[in-house]
Amino acid sequence: MKFDVLLTAATKVAFCLVVVSSLSSCSSTPDRPKPAELAPNAGLLGVRLAWTAKVGAIGFPLDVKVNEGTVAVASSDGVLVLLDARTGVEQWRTNVGSQISAGVGSDGRFAAVVTRTNELVTLDSGREIWRQKLPAQSFTAPLVAGGRVFVLAADRSVTAFDGLSGRKLWAQQRPGESLVLRQAGVLLAVGDTLVTGLSGRLVGISPANGAILWESPIASPRGTNDIERLVDLVGRVSREGDVVCARAFQAAVGCVSATRGTLLWTKPAFGYVGVHGDDKQVYGVESDGKVMAWRRVDGERAWVSERLRYRGLTAPLVVGRSIAMGDDSGLVHLLSREDGSALARVATDGTAVVAAPVLAAGTLVVVTRSGGIFGFVPE
Repeated sequence: MKFDVLLTAATKVAFCLVVVSSLSSCSSTPDRPKPAELAPNAGLLGVRLAWTAKVGAIGFPLDVKVNEGTVAVASSDGVLVLLDARTGVEQWRTNVGSQISAGVGSDGRFAAVVTRTNELVTLDSGREIWRQKLPAQSFTAPLVAGGRVFVLAADRSVTAFDGLSGRKLWAQQRPGESLVLRQAGVLLAVGDTLVTGLSGRLVGISPANGAILWESPIASPRGTNDIERLVDLVGRVSREGDVVCARAFQAAVGCVSATRGTLLWTKPAFGYVGVHGDDKQVYGVESDGKVMAWRRVDGERAWVSERLRYRGLTAPLVVGRSIAMGDDSGLVHLLSREDGSALARVATDGTAVVAAPVLAAGTLVVVTRSGGIFGFVPE
């Protein structure tokens, strides 16, 4: 699992050197810790491959979008495809004609991506209906909701567009930090509130006019230089009712009430991929591959598993009595939600699982860096 920051080339090299000893995620580093040896497949949970599909290679922070039994996937070369999650059959496939930097956002009808030339492209049932130039890069999938398209950009701005016309409705701009992560942030709807991550804070915004409703800090900047003070919230998040739990990059995991805008708890945690959860626990992966569970009620640690250390894990997904996550060798691991013990393991195409797995119509959907799309059915 690789991450990056948006900064000058010289500083980028320095950043890699600073974090490699703790993250082991700069892929060119020769002394990266050896991944943990895998035990034989426990085979305690039946999982069968139901279908496969293909899209182009993926080199951006893909968000696989689920809507009413379909999954939307995009490739770096501009291809978008909508698949039936039960069968893998294509509903439509199109090419936006530009390299993609963020996506996919979709409400089932409209789909949206951001290109590397900073254009927001919106489609209706696979047909492009408009595109708008953005003021900055974006690495977070647009949010399509309530007839609008919302974009979180790397300059800490949030912009709303009319879904049909592309007309700009409002923009909310925060003072920009000198560094931001080149990976997906937080942007979701909770009831009538747009919830986003700005620096280390979850922020509630009125979708009607962009007014700030509340702010709640998951983590605060620390340190003496820009690199040490880098704080960003990363996707995915865990939502149960109005409670949203999120990870602050290499700093903390915490939960916030999106109704009141109050911080429920925050705990130190050192990872760079998002979290998922159920009504009892929140699950996450630390930068060294330890899989963690925190009690949702108060954030106290429930269990930790070290069996997958240094395997480049994605953010987890709750699937039945298990949590599923992919690794950088193309394997998908299913661990028990109760104690982190191994339940099953399945293989894809041998390239890294590039996005957090999703669940659609009872199918576990996994996408790899080479563009393989795999539908597994837990039995």
